[in-house]
Amino acid sequence: MSFGRPPSINSGFKVSPPDRGSFPLDHYAECKQQMMLYINCLKTNSSTSTACRELSKEYLHCRMDRGLMQQEEWESLGLANISKAGASGRDSRDNPVSMSSSSKS
Repeated sequence: MSFGRPPSINSGFKVSPPDRGSFPLDHYAECKQQMMLYINCLKTNSSTSTACRELSKEYLHCRMDRGLMQQEEWESLGLANISKAGASGRDSRDNPVSMSSSSKS
């Protein structure tokens, strides 16, 4: 008796990498505060992300600052027209790609 895969499984399945590269876990909870604010916003707004786009941008900005995701332009993420006014007192960097790698901690 064979314990291999069932004969009904198609062997033509190909695995492809994610479009935007890897997305490492935040093991040290460096962006947990931004993540929790975003999740709470989603809960408050019945999982409608439109009302939470500013918080989404803050979370992604945190991840980019700490090297937890690849630096991307806000236009490519669909967040170019989101203002950061009142977000968390951060400066309003609209293009994270232009940041130098020496500014990461």
